[in-house]
Amino acid sequence: MSYDDPKPATATSDLKLKAGGTPVYKRILDLFEAEGIKTLFGIPDPNFVHLCLEAESRGWTVVSPHHEAAAGFMAEAASRITGKPALCFGTLGPGLANMMPAIQCCKVENSPVIFLGGQRARVTERRVRRGRIQFVRQEPMIEASVKYSGAIEYADQTDEVIREAIRIAMSGTPGPTYVEYPSHVILEELDVPEVLPPHRYRLTNQGADGDRIAEAAKLILAAKNPILLVGHAVHTTKSGAAVKELAELMNCPVIQTSGGTSYIKGIEDRTFQYVFSDASIEAVEASDCVVALATELGEPVHFGRWRHWHAGEADRKWIYVQQDATAIGVNRPIDVPLVGDVRAVVPQLSRALGKGRAAGPDLAKYMKDGQAELDELAAETLTRSDGTGDVPIHTSRFIVEATKAFPKDGIMIRDGGASVIYGWTYNQCKPNDVIWNQNYGHIGTGLPYATGAMLADIAETGVTRPGMLVTSDSSFLFHIAELEVAVRRNLPLVCVVAVDFQWGLEVGVYKRTFGLGTAETGTHWSDKVRFDKIAEGLGAYGQIVKTAEEIGPAIARAYAHGGPAVIHVPIDPKANSEEMPKYDKFRTWYAEGTQ
Repeated sequence: MSYDDPKPATATSDLKLKAGGTPVYKRILDLFEAEGIKTLFGIPDPNFVHLCLEAESRGWTVVSPHHEAAAGFMAEAASRITGKPALCFGTLGPGLANMMPAIQCCKVENSPVIFLGGQRARVTERRVRRGRIQFVRQEPMIEASVKYSGAIEYADQTDEVIREAIRIAMSGTPGPTYVEYPSHVILEELDVPEVLPPHRYRLTNQGADGDRIAEAAKLILAAKNPILLVGHAVHTTKSGAAVKELAELMNCPVIQTSGGTSYIKGIEDRTFQYVFSDASIEAVEASDCVVALATELGEPVHFGRWRHWHAGEADRKWIYVQQDATAIGVNRPIDVPLVGDVRAVVPQLSRALGKGRAAGPDLAKYMKDGQAELDELAAETLTRSDGTGDVPIHTSRFIVEATKAFPKDGIMIRDGGASVIYGWTYNQCKPNDVIWNQNYGHIGTGLPYATGAMLADIAETGVTRPGMLVTSDSSFLFHIAELEVAVRRNLPLVCVVAVDFQWGLEVGVYKRTFGLGTAETGTHWSDKVRFDKIAEGLGAYGQIVKTAEEIGPAIARAYAHGGPAVIHVPIDPKANSEEMPKYDKFRTWYAEGTQ
């Protein structure tokens, strides 16, 4: 659509600029390149064709999805996998409206994505007119869902507005920001200075107060049973190596929050999921000192106060590494607050611990018990339906077989409801990179997360790693068109889809609320859908399996085939809705008013 079109974009259009002038769209890219950003997500329109053409000419990975929400989810995954802010753009009006689910998701998931929004030229936007085409006031729609909302009203504001958007996105608790990009400034020119590196215009790698570091080290060394409580941002800040060193100096178990499920390379065997691993519960209940890293201490860990924490509350000491000073003491009292960036504070703690502390007798026990529990769970699934009789594959067996086939050094992406709950308990692999939507609970993000993470990882490292999306049918259908992006880019992404033709978690709610045999209004859909055939129609490789023993070989064939693939796996709808493991523990996250 044409609306206030700037000069038509061609490969040579920017050569016509007057000598010495830098157009706004080029300066925007310069500023983001200084942050190490190499990917750009969005559907080009007249506001952004210049930006896209220039970005690609610089070697950026420019990705156009099939829906603006998917563009936002792709950018969010790029931020998670690289540890850097990410950039996404949307066309004016419906494009920005379509992007709102991703903007809100980034807010709740604390993801530093900068959303760049096209807009009519201000001379048009500010007139008193009715019936304007493809127009809505965007900042009022967006500003409640972002940490900062600004606009480049004049060309010479470009540096300050873009830097403010990045500065606020990355400061305190990270989150999304929005910059409006009206069409009248796109081709305006600037005389610009050299681009500043990030540390010259915003606070980076902030360390904690030295006295507090010494106090924390003293508590750790005096503790009998310390633990590390590791949150989602350890992964998104790429702090794994530093946390590994700290864990080894503390000689303690590592407890993952539900959002921090990426295992740190080299300490997988001492790492346990809070609640969903029995060893985690034992370690928490025995702990007398907790070092909490990169976590909100939210509902999924019972605010660090209730249930498994409650018995030892009076004697347990808490050390909290948190970049946002206003978060200290909100969800629970803290003994030693270490205000700073986890990337800087964790090495400070390690240095203060010197040679560290000797391991207590329980660490080896937790490690042995943790592995034994996984082995027992895998063995238990052999007694469940495997698809050879009249009942499709039990979801637990689906998870075990799929995750046993997870490729070494792969990227794991999760999506779904009931299938994710099964995954928390039965997962057999320990991936170092996990991408999923935990805080917001926004299902349907799996495919855009997978493509965004894999493409950003390739742009960042130059290495193409395999990806595995473990998902359910209902969630997979949200953004199934984005499979074409994986085909277009020939990504080695295998999507293993648990298919029961229903909203499994919601069917379970009906049954628990009204009893078995109740009507399950709005939770069932056609049993004629074939995801392997949809995959083939979009240019991917498709397979259907009928039995559990076929899952692993099917995954191996899919990776050997190359490019993206979809494996359709029928699962037992009754088990999926009625037998979710440790569901009672999951429900304690929602203890309304009691925490």
